[in-house]
Amino acid sequence: MSIALFTLGGTIAMAGGHRLTGEALAAAVPGLSELGRPVEIQDIEAVPSANLTAAKMLEVVDAASKAVAAGATGVVVTQGTDTLEETAFLVDQIWPHPQPFVLTGAMRNPTLAGPDGPANLLAALRVACSPAARDLGALVVFKDEIHAARWVRKTHSTSTATFVSPNTGPIGHVVEDRVRVLTRPLRLDGVHGSAEPATLDATRVALYTVTMDDDGLLLQGLRDTHQGLVVAAFGVGHVPAALAPVLGELAAAMPVVLTSRTGAGSVLRNTYRSVGSESDLLQRGLIDAGFLDPYKARVLLRLLLATNEDPDEITAAFAQYH
Repeated sequence: MSIALFTLGGTIAMAGGHRLTGEALAAAVPGLSELGRPVEIQDIEAVPSANLTAAKMLEVVDAASKAVAAGATGVVVTQGTDTLEETAFLVDQIWPHPQPFVLTGAMRNPTLAGPDGPANLLAALRVACSPAARDLGALVVFKDEIHAARWVRKTHSTSTATFVSPNTGPIGHVVEDRVRVLTRPLRLDGVHGSAEPATLDATRVALYTVTMDDDGLLLQGLRDTHQGLVVAAFGVGHVPAALAPVLGELAAAMPVVLTSRTGAGSVLRNTYRSVGSESDLLQRGLIDAGFLDPYKARVLLRLLLATNEDPDEITAAFAQYH
């Protein structure tokens, strides 16, 4: 029984003017032989994570599913960290297997003092082959912490401790080479349909961050270019009063999802009543994303639209995060 390792480039593989292969990454990991399981390596594509696409991640998931069908006990993907929180959540929505799907990377490349890639990769491989990590969907493993894909965020541009789960904390740790899962979050329903890469690539969902004195001018013409919108609102889901009718009109033409730009906490539903408040926006037809952050809300809405979910199904999918 092997572990399937897929490499997608990123800082973990940066070595001066070239990128390390998966074989070279594995060779740099001390204690890898002590896992007691072979690691089957597939180099997919060496790209900065800023260039990763949702369509490419569908291809990775398909390859990972084939590896599991062939007997792999779990999957590890290495990639750049810039989009890791989004790719992990995308995988979590479509990964149908009980085997762990673990994503990891590095903040310090192999040419620097104290690179974190080898330790992160070893911890990720340990999690991927651990029975304790089964049925948890997609996971992010960094600095010996295990995070659920739905909650993890990249919170610092350079720190090796960049990945945290503000609303919950990590669900487990790797301690003295042991995988310790401390809490098992309920695995939510993912996206039921199967999106084709070309369809997902053609599905346009905008993310709009609300700012002080915002008049919504940038939203003009959006309905002609996009199929959906995620709003990163103030605090618990507020926008300037002048923006409220603009969002209401858009909500009559496409799904518009309401999130908070704060980075933690939930959108509210019934606390404030003024024009532009959360209750006003929900009455205008916006969809409450609950605890889901704007970046993940965009991933989810895009998947739902690409699989032709109807408005009630879209609302129900976001209601899981209330």
